[in-house]
Amino acid sequence: MSEETDFDLSEWEQTSTKKMLSFSFGYLLVFTMISQFNTWVFYFYEVELGLPVVLLGLAFAIFAVWNMINDPLVGYLTDRPFKWSRKWGMRFPWMMIGVIPYLIFWWLLFAVPNSLVENSDPWPLFWYLILVTCLFDTFYSLFSTHINAGFTMYFRTDAERRRSSAINTTVPQLIALFLGFIVPLVYVYGNRDSMILAQGLVVLILLICVVIFIPGARESEGMKEAFLRGYEEKERDSYIKTMKAAFKRKNFIATTIILALMTLSDVTYLTAGPYFMKDVLGLPIYNMTFTRLAWFIGYICFIPFWSNISKKYGHAKTMKLSILLIALVYLNALWVSTLTQAIITTFIGGFVAGAFWVTIGPTNADVYDESTVDTGKHQEATYEGIRTFFYRTAYIGTAAIIVIVHLATGYNPDPNAVQTPLAVWGVRIHRGLIPSLINFIAFIIMTIWYDLYKEKRATIQKKLREMGL
Repeated sequence: MSEETDFDLSEWEQTSTKKMLSFSFGYLLVFTMISQFNTWVFYFYEVELGLPVVLLGLAFAIFAVWNMINDPLVGYLTDRPFKWSRKWGMRFPWMMIGVIPYLIFWWLLFAVPNSLVENSDPWPLFWYLILVTCLFDTFYSLFSTHINAGFTMYFRTDAERRRSSAINTTVPQLIALFLGFIVPLVYVYGNRDSMILAQGLVVLILLICVVIFIPGARESEGMKEAFLRGYEEKERDSYIKTMKAAFKRKNFIATTIILALMTLSDVTYLTAGPYFMKDVLGLPIYNMTFTRLAWFIGYICFIPFWSNISKKYGHAKTMKLSILLIALVYLNALWVSTLTQAIITTFIGGFVAGAFWVTIGPTNADVYDESTVDTGKHQEATYEGIRTFFYRTAYIGTAAIIVIVHLATGYNPDPNAVQTPLAVWGVRIHRGLIPSLINFIAFIIMTIWYDLYKEKRATIQKKLREMGL
């Protein structure tokens, strides 16, 4: 029986497919940075720049702590009306303020001055990494917080959210496929200048995507009024009071923990990618283009399938299934030994990942809608910032996992080194076994705690319309 209900037929202003397409380029800017950061930064600084792995892990931990402080405050401080809000909107100005600086700092993360790399003292490079990553993330958080928060308000009905989520997971991936090829094709082991060139090309293409994104990010007059209405009728709660209220909401806490765990498993899996290609399969880095293409085909071809499954059984149930399937797919890293095997298993990984990315937006939107009904105003950016606080623990977790595994197994960071069998098994473990176990925990939590399904969601949507929010 389908979970489609009559609240799909809403009097809310319906968003055009053209605007959805434009808006999806914002998710390209988010997804690309997540993928690039998780795949290349740790590897680049350990293998190409020679930063000792213990210092690298410490730098990632400090960076993550900064994120944990920065993101909730960014969300709270910007999630209110300003002088320009009635003219420009609640979300659009902040996205525009954040996007260009974060792209600049992203390039600087790789364009490290030679004086730091050639210095026998690793501490200047350590502090450079911390400074640039923190500046990068401050502006990235400003952008990503408001695009994720805006999804709930830009797309109000289940039908819109499904359609927009399908577009967000299709169009950005088409372009991200090309962007994902740039680094493996341009970068050469032992040549850090090739990485700087590759990331410069990535930034140039993303700047073009910013221009395409702008029309989709602009807010309609109806959206501006709905945002402002709640703040005109209710006083703004303090940051501490808002935090306390958020932690009293079971579904918000459940999805926050689930997504933090999913982020940890995904970051760990992606970070291990270059190590897996170089040290386990023993192949040049350009072969990542084949696994990337396999993942993309598995992902993109089945988006309509997962969208229909989500429509029939509900996006929350489909998301729960995807978490379990992803956990099973991660385990393949324990036995894959050839490029052909890697291509096949990565194709399967793309297939199951599609279910998660099609459903994460609508599921988060349901949680934020529940909060809006309870508080009488939209606070999505504040809640997104709080949630991101927990996401960022993934960087501490990933750094700790890789540092511990590499130290325990005697990993050699020389780009031309042949690893010992123990070190190879270490890469297999932090590529597959550990991410799989983390996902199984996320599946159990969603099964036990989450309860925003058909009837409850319908009631929330009805109340939102009655409240004019």
